[in-house]
Amino acid sequence: MQKTRITDWFLFFAKRFYLYALAVGFILRIVMILLPYVLPQSLIADFAVQGFSVSDITFWEWVKVFVLGPLNDLAFATIAIVPAFLVYSLTTPRKYDRPWGWIIEALLVLVTGYFLLFNDITDEYGGPLPVIVNALLIFFTLCFTVKFFVPQVRDGWRRAVVYFTLGLYVFLLLLNSLSESVFWLEFGNRYDFVAVDYLIYTNEVVGNIMESYPIIPMFLVILVVTGLIAWPLFFRRYDLRDARITLGLKQWALRFAILLAAAFLGGCWLHLGYRHFKSDNRYATQLQENGCWDFLEAFVSGEIDYTQYYSMLPQEEARARAQELCGQDSTGVQAIRDTLAPVRKNIVLITVESLSGDFLEAYGNGEHLTPNLDTLLRHSLVFDNLFATGNRTVRGLEAVTLCLPPCAGESIVKRKHNKDLFSTGKLLRGMGYTTKFFYGGDSYFDNMGDFFGGNGYEIVDKASYDEITFANIWGTCDEDSYRMALKHFDADYAAGKPFFAHIMTISNHRPYTYPDGRIEYDGDAMSRPAAVKYTDWAIGDFLAKAGQKPWFGETVFVILADHCASSAGKTSLPLEKYHIPALIYAPGFIEPQRIAKTCSQIDLMPTLLRLLHLSYDSEFYGQDILDPSFKERAFMATYQDLGYYADGILTVMSPVRQVKQYEIRQHDGWQFDEILMDTRAEAQLHDAISFYQTVNIDHYRK
Repeated sequence: MQKTRITDWFLFFAKRFYLYALAVGFILRIVMILLPYVLPQSLIADFAVQGFSVSDITFWEWVKVFVLGPLNDLAFATIAIVPAFLVYSLTTPRKYDRPWGWIIEALLVLVTGYFLLFNDITDEYGGPLPVIVNALLIFFTLCFTVKFFVPQVRDGWRRAVVYFTLGLYVFLLLLNSLSESVFWLEFGNRYDFVAVDYLIYTNEVVGNIMESYPIIPMFLVILVVTGLIAWPLFFRRYDLRDARITLGLKQWALRFAILLAAAFLGGCWLHLGYRHFKSDNRYATQLQENGCWDFLEAFVSGEIDYTQYYSMLPQEEARARAQELCGQDSTGVQAIRDTLAPVRKNIVLITVESLSGDFLEAYGNGEHLTPNLDTLLRHSLVFDNLFATGNRTVRGLEAVTLCLPPCAGESIVKRKHNKDLFSTGKLLRGMGYTTKFFYGGDSYFDNMGDFFGGNGYEIVDKASYDEITFANIWGTCDEDSYRMALKHFDADYAAGKPFFAHIMTISNHRPYTYPDGRIEYDGDAMSRPAAVKYTDWAIGDFLAKAGQKPWFGETVFVILADHCASSAGKTSLPLEKYHIPALIYAPGFIEPQRIAKTCSQIDLMPTLLRLLHLSYDSEFYGQDILDPSFKERAFMATYQDLGYYADGILTVMSPVRQVKQYEIRQHDGWQFDEILMDTRAEAQLHDAISFYQTVNIDHYRK
């Protein structure tokens, strides 16, 4: 058979990729429509797609599914093909011509040599990153060197790159179709933040998928189908031996500009256009959308549609129940009134990076990593059974700032509409306090600057530090943040202003580096235990210096972890992985005491405000832990799972409207056995639903 000779492989592939994208998109929609009908009802009984019905979709909705749907697929295909054009651009042989070949070779060798021989940014971060970066640099340098000095291998190498790129695109099209079919079956939805979450909890999710589906046979089938498509395309009908970039610079620039413009317009259509064509039937809307684009938007927004995925009560019933539990009136306000005069103490809130409770001697650690904190516990008001709301820094910041249970999906800190909320900073600023957020890194990270700046705080981050003695990839060492904070406290005191400062520490974070000469540690100096010991040293040093200040006696110090060092366990929400130290220290003002009540991060600031006898109208869900009527409970969450721990029962709500409850048995200090319950504890479940439903709908959607 006579083969057609191809020289411009990108133009050759682009036409076919659009056809494949349309064909695969059409077939995928047909599969999604038929799945509920071709599978046994017993198989789909536990899946969300069991609610799908063809008869519920109108004629015009079908028109949108099969007219707008392909338009959406074409728009995303235009975006997806941009990387292939970049690969195409690199297949030009001109890069080997003098002097460019020598320049590229020299740069690659110099960069690779630097990363191999000297300490660089990846070494500071630690972990597997330096190995990965060095391996990639060595690989690309060796590849270019071989092709540069041995011209005979260039054509074969180029063909291999072309074949791999074309095959990869076909494989990913098919793999995505399979993934979307499985996701549709389980969640009745195109990709959303639940799919994004699958990338975050890789170990747990991969394990679950491997146990739930025949992954290896499915992958083999995809590989076989890819081969059946690729073989006639790449080998039998077409000759790609001379396929390379054949354009001059002006032609290449023009084609690239047109492609980028088309990709931009495609993105605009997907982001703005097809949202206006949503159907009343949710399934019809999902069928017409493009799953890959939905994944990208979910990745950016970080939101899960709570009403779609979680167990619900009638909204008024849920709101009334939550208001009763929080002591609020019908407007969602709790009137906090104190008969004693307010005590306007300065407040220093320190959230310590990744400080698990089990690092402290008081909670079972025998390595003596935290001598300062262990001593401080004996002189403070300590909450022994306080639990973090999440397993990321932004969850802890959200909890102590807004005093609300966590939302489904990403923390409100990282979302767009996160300003002008009822926050501790906004409240105290209204009472005459200066309110500042100290962070030794760049506050744009995790959107912290935007969140705190929009909720009543002045941002003092690394960019404004006047002295940096030590820093790594994340930012300055803890002692630099404390030193900067002390200067601001002195200035506020001199100006006669009470201050509220929130300090977020950094050093107890990979790469676990800190200044020399601060601690003695026999093990690996770049390890978590060593970093914990330095973090503890820095807290002790800060309090010792603060003790010499004239404002010390008028200041209350609140110290707690943002989250634990690890959240992995036998269940999705292992309680011991959310147990954190928390204390309030104010010598001469607050009597040392150990509080055994089960409580949450969201309760700490409301408790402090009551200790200061401050009166205000509260929208917090957090309550005064010391109040005799305080109902013991704790909230904790991953991105998907929402937990509520009360009355010895842990209730976990997950997509799609799944609920599991565990009887909790505490033993050996702060270890917990979670025993799956066969019967529902309805009261605890309804409390959990009421809290999370109203928070996600009434608060985080404002």
